[in-house]
Amino acid sequence: MNSKTAEHVAVGLSGGVDSSVAALRLLEQGKRVTAVYMKNWEEDDDEDYCSAEEDLGFAREVCAQLEIPLRTVNFSTEYWDRVFDYFLKEYRAGRTPNPDVLCNREIKFKAFLDYALDLGADCIATGHYARRDHVDGRVRLLRAADRDKDQTYFLYMLGQRELESARFPLGDLHKTEVREIAHRAGFTNHDRKDSTGICFIGERRFRDFLARYLPAQPGEIRSLEGELKGRHKGLMYATIGQRHGLGIGGPGEAWYVAGKDLERNILYVVQGLDHPALYGEELLAGDLHWVGGAAPGLPRRCTARIRYRQKDEVARVEADGAHGLRIRFERPQRAITPGQSVVLYDGEACLGGGVINTRVEASVKKAAIW
Repeated sequence: MNSKTAEHVAVGLSGGVDSSVAALRLLEQGKRVTAVYMKNWEEDDDEDYCSAEEDLGFAREVCAQLEIPLRTVNFSTEYWDRVFDYFLKEYRAGRTPNPDVLCNREIKFKAFLDYALDLGADCIATGHYARRDHVDGRVRLLRAADRDKDQTYFLYMLGQRELESARFPLGDLHKTEVREIAHRAGFTNHDRKDSTGICFIGERRFRDFLARYLPAQPGEIRSLEGELKGRHKGLMYATIGQRHGLGIGGPGEAWYVAGKDLERNILYVVQGLDHPALYGEELLAGDLHWVGGAAPGLPRRCTARIRYRQKDEVARVEADGAHGLRIRFERPQRAITPGQSVVLYDGEACLGGGVINTRVEASVKKAAIW
């Protein structure tokens, strides 16, 4: 379909609507396209959870319609070693990791990129909602046109090599436009729902899944004042700010997770959605990564997100020799969660970020729960 002299792009085709439209747009741009279906999890695949065959079926159908070749590759070992092992270690340490961030760095933009280049491709493409450009000889990672779908939060660990070799064909589109394009193209996956499960693992019942790999250790649930409120099934199942699943009844407002004491296996809770103990004015972050390859000038004011789809928050960022970064927010932030990522922005550009280590509470009595 394309000239052999055209840029050869290996597109990661998942069977979903986004990557399918990404492949179509590349063809419309005159690229030579090879589709690659990645299987990255097979540890407990069964008829209840495994959607790999269904996904592959949609990928094959799209490739037949577009008349492009499809290759399949298995990165299950790489996923276990580079992503899932870290995922388990973080939960074992009482933190709440974000495997999608590491999955992008280690699998989609490392293992897949290396595989694609070995195939002879010039670059790779994915269905991520993001953009990029070049300024002063460096590649910038930019927010997508669709702010609700923008995925730069999950891509902040990409560096110059990865971004130079990446294409984001959906960066200028909104999700509704993507589905319309897929419908016009006759793709049967045009109205297929988006995946919301753990990266490559799928939409399993989380507690059951995690219990297969980490033994649960039930313990006490206490208020910050020390009052026994109930029993938890394991600290690994709780995350800061969580309401549901605590099993605490009684009068008054709902109870929320405020912190964990890993040594004593105690889960601390507070009553009320806006309890001060749920808020922090500062956080400390490590495991830093900068998109441009080097830290921007610090200290500086910019905006930050501590979770996906959060509204940008104004913050002052400064180096902290003991931890990496100290980030002071203009207004207190709710449910700052160790193990999650804090991602920094300068306007449209994603600067990079790091993994949250701890928070500094917002002008309240500091309990020893971190």
